[in-house]
Amino acid sequence: MRISLKKLASITLFTAALSQAAGALAELSSVEKQLASRIDQQLEQARSELKAAVNINSGTMNFAGVERVGRLYQQQFDELGFRTEWLLGKAFNRAGHLQASYGSKGPKILMIGHLDTVFTKESAFQEYQDLGDGKVAGPGITDMKGGNTIVVAALRALKAEGLLDQLQVRVVFTGDEESSGRPLSLSKQALIEGAKWADIALGFEDGDSSIKTAVIARRGSSGWSLKIKGRPAHSSQVFSDDVGYGAAYEMARILNQFRVQLDGLGSVTVNPGLLSAGNAQEEFAMNNSVAASGKSNIVSQWGYVKGDIRTLSPEELAKAQQIMRDIVSQNLKHTSAELVFAEGYPPMPPTDANRALLKQYSQVSEDLNYGPVAPVNPRKAGAADISFAADHVEMALDGLGLMGSGGHTVDEVADMDSFKKNIQKAAILLHRLAREK
Repeated sequence: MRISLKKLASITLFTAALSQAAGALAELSSVEKQLASRIDQQLEQARSELKAAVNINSGTMNFAGVERVGRLYQQQFDELGFRTEWLLGKAFNRAGHLQASYGSKGPKILMIGHLDTVFTKESAFQEYQDLGDGKVAGPGITDMKGGNTIVVAALRALKAEGLLDQLQVRVVFTGDEESSGRPLSLSKQALIEGAKWADIALGFEDGDSSIKTAVIARRGSSGWSLKIKGRPAHSSQVFSDDVGYGAAYEMARILNQFRVQLDGLGSVTVNPGLLSAGNAQEEFAMNNSVAASGKSNIVSQWGYVKGDIRTLSPEELAKAQQIMRDIVSQNLKHTSAELVFAEGYPPMPPTDANRALLKQYSQVSEDLNYGPVAPVNPRKAGAADISFAADHVEMALDGLGLMGSGGHTVDEVADMDSFKKNIQKAAILLHRLAREK
């Protein structure tokens, strides 16, 4: 995190205050009990709003659907007295983002969500379905329309109890978290500007989908692609001095060395998600596909691989990328390879300030008799929008959303027991942050 010495001192004092407060509090105050009770009273409204959002398809490239969900939340924030704005996404080829702001005094809190899902307009999975026993299925219900609704519900309860004016809040619900628009400098501009304004960033993704955890660190995620060229010939000549090994063997060598040399390097993972080899091929970037053709009796001329790399720090990323470059440069006979890295999500490293914020959140959970909250293992949670904010705020915490299972699949199911609990925890955390700040 790039900060001045003066701001570092401020962060240190605030972190100490949070830790002291977390240790001193052992039960809810009368104000907090009333706040929790207010959330109980408003819970059916929140459930109804969640159902309405889930029943609107908002696959990332369904721009009309993403904006429709955004306008739904915009109306809810308008009713709470927020200043709202729909930020057009034309410049980065996405629907856009919703931004909502409130307050002029107290700590500055950035609250992060996203409007889009992985489910296209053509998906068979389109509707909210109550499964009974506290379980509800629906596209994007945990990732992350449930988290968005938790944000609204927590702020609504604070407003009803006359506590919202103690905070300055900026909400950014992006429309492209599942498939970011490019360039990232434009698609993530609202998040970064919000973080530069804020003291604290709170993300309402579902983390590892356990109510017993929250996220103080996320690995960054960026892309890479590999184009390989070999010498085509009759297959009887493979391994010969004149022909060499062809593109397929070179591709296999590179990928195996990625595995051998990067497995176990800190938090690094490298995944080849799309690959092909043959004598003719064409990449279709828009739908992440490759058309390839070849014959078993022809040495392959072309190879293509597309994947991602995940790391917990910029230093890990730089080291892993250099190892990958070195591997790619050691070509088999009569082959060549070109490795290209793409921009992506930055890492959110763990910090003492993030740990202090988690300690405060965990204390809230314990005071509500919901049990402690521990940090997520970064290997169990993917990249998220908060990573673009974390480097610009004093402290950050994510994974505060609706829990469940089956995210990114047609088996996505929410555990609605976590819905009320996490609304209450978010609202009381915000109240305590205002009081301690």
